[in-house]
Amino acid sequence: MAALMRHGGLLKRPPFGALVHRFATKAEKKKGIDRKQPPKIYAAQQSLAAKGFLRPYEAYTPPEDANERLDHIFREVMGATDGGTRIGSLAQKFDLCAACAKEFNRAIPNSVLHSIQTLNDVRNFYQTTVDDVTPLDKMRNMELPENLHVQYEYYRFHPDSDKLFKGQTAFNRESTLVTGLKYKNKYKGHTERQEWPFTS
Repeated sequence: MAALMRHGGLLKRPPFGALVHRFATKAEKKKGIDRKQPPKIYAAQQSLAAKGFLRPYEAYTPPEDANERLDHIFREVMGATDGGTRIGSLAQKFDLCAACAKEFNRAIPNSVLHSIQTLNDVRNFYQTTVDDVTPLDKMRNMELPENLHVQYEYYRFHPDSDKLFKGQTAFNRESTLVTGLKYKNKYKGHTERQEWPFTS
């Protein structure tokens, strides 16, 4: 109780929903992400780029006539096409997002909705290409240097099928478990039996 007391009163918690800033990680600093700045429309994409191969969004390529189609939607819903026009009410925002999702067959995700404040934000979202191919898969269609070889299908040891060293593995007394549903039928797992006392 004494730890919670300061100057004769209880410490106050921040209000519910208050934005709490945290320090940027090393990966985020390399990518130029500043946690002190307010979130922008590309904050989610920058954060994912700093984390690695995570790609939660579906692939999207903006059509060539995206600007004209967006202008038509803006006139119908908002009555204006100026990019600086702010979306005033939640009803307008819902109608605008629903019309854009129907036109482009791509809805604005919940993680980005809070950053959609003006018509320019909507335009930038639907004009941004989303690539869901991981860097490893991109290398399949790249011309690699002669001294670089990528093994896309990894090799898994099993003592019953690998007889090069008489079934002896470099990792004694360690099991090779296949836990992923994708590779359950492709790779055979092996559970190493523990014997006591150890003979080797």
